[in-house]
Amino acid sequence: MARAAAVLRRRWQETYIDYSLIFIIMFLVAFGLIMLYSTSAYEANLDFGDSAYYFKHQLFPTLLGLVVMIAASYFPYKVLARFAMPIYIFAAALLVLIIPFGKTINGAKRWIVIMGISIQPAEVAKVATVVFTATMIVRLKKNLVTPKGFGTALLFPTILAGMVYIITRNLSSAIIIMGITMLMLFVSTPGYKLYVLAASGVLGFAALLVFIISNSKQTSGMNFRFERVLAWLDPAAYASGKGFQTLQALYAIGSGGIFGKGLGESMQKMGFIPEAQNDMIFSIICEELGLFGAIAVMLMFILLIWRLMVIANNAPDMFSALLVIGVMGHIAIQVVLNIAVVTNTIPNTGITLPFISYGGSAVIIQLAEIGIALNVARNIGRE
Repeated sequence: MARAAAVLRRRWQETYIDYSLIFIIMFLVAFGLIMLYSTSAYEANLDFGDSAYYFKHQLFPTLLGLVVMIAASYFPYKVLARFAMPIYIFAAALLVLIIPFGKTINGAKRWIVIMGISIQPAEVAKVATVVFTATMIVRLKKNLVTPKGFGTALLFPTILAGMVYIITRNLSSAIIIMGITMLMLFVSTPGYKLYVLAASGVLGFAALLVFIISNSKQTSGMNFRFERVLAWLDPAAYASGKGFQTLQALYAIGSGGIFGKGLGESMQKMGFIPEAQNDMIFSIICEELGLFGAIAVMLMFILLIWRLMVIANNAPDMFSALLVIGVMGHIAIQVVLNIAVVTNTIPNTGITLPFISYGGSAVIIQLAEIGIALNVARNIGRE
C-alpha cells in the first residue's frame, strides 16, 4: 500500500501543470464577468428590473464550465478518438432538433431548450469538428495527402458546417468550423500545404459567394447579407439600418481614448449599441478602458494562443497535438473575427468574443476545450 501511494505521489509530482494557461483563463473569465456586468447593467435594469440579470445568467454557466474544464483535464483524452463518430452524430442531431424544437431569440432560431437550459448546437458542432477532424487525420495518416484522403477528411466537417448554415442561418459559425478544419489539415500535411491552401481559397471564395448572394431574408428589396457588405463599406450611409450597430461601436472605440472613461462609465451601452453584451462587448471595453485596456485584452489572448502552441508542440502524440491545435484555431479565429467586426475591418457577422461575451453554451464549450488542452499538458513527458 505504501509503495502504491509512493508511486502515485511521484506521478503527481512529475505531472506537468500549465499554471500559465490556468492563470490566463481565470483572468479572462473573471474579466469577462466584470465587463459583462458593466456592459449589460443598464439594459438589464430597463428590460428585467434587475441590473445583474445577465451577470447572474452568465455566472452559473461559467462556474459549470470551470467544473467541466477541471473534469476534462483529468479525463483520458484518447477515449475521444473512440467516440469521435458518436460525438459528430450527437452534434448533427442537436442541429436537426432545432427545426421542430428550436427557440427563437432576436429573430434567430439557433437554440434548443433541454431541461430549462438553452443550448446553442453550433457551439457543440465546433468542438465536435475538433475531435472528429483530429481522429480522421490520425487514421488516414499518409493517405491524407492523396485527393481521396484529403476529401474524406474535409467532407464531414463541411457537412456539419453546411447544416449549421442551412438550419440556423449562422454563417459565422459555419466559417469558424471550416477555419478550424483547414487549420488542422494545414499543419498535418507537410509538403502538401499548397494543396490545402488552394482548397482553402476555393472554400473561402464559395463562402463569399454564399455570403453575398444567399437567398435569405430580404430587407427593402435588397438581400440582407449584401446590405451588410454595403454597410461595412460605408457605415454612415446605412446609419439607420445595418450600419447602426457598427457606427455606434466605432463611436465607443473612438471616445475611449488612451485610458478610457473608466469602468462603468460607457455612454454607448445605454441603448445606443444593441445587445452590447454579446458580439460588441469589445467596443465597450475600448470605451471604458481605452486603448490600454484593449491592448491588454488582446495581449492576454495572444499569450493564450502561445501557451496552446507550446502544448501542441510538446504533445505526447499526434492525436493530442491535433486536439490542441483545433482548440487553438477555434479561439484564435473567433477572437480575430470578433475584433475585426467591431473595428469594421470585415462585415458584421455576429461573432462573440471568447470567455467575455454573453453566452452560456459558448463559455461551457470553450472552457471544456481548455480542459482538453490542460489534459494534454498533464501528459507531456509521460510517453
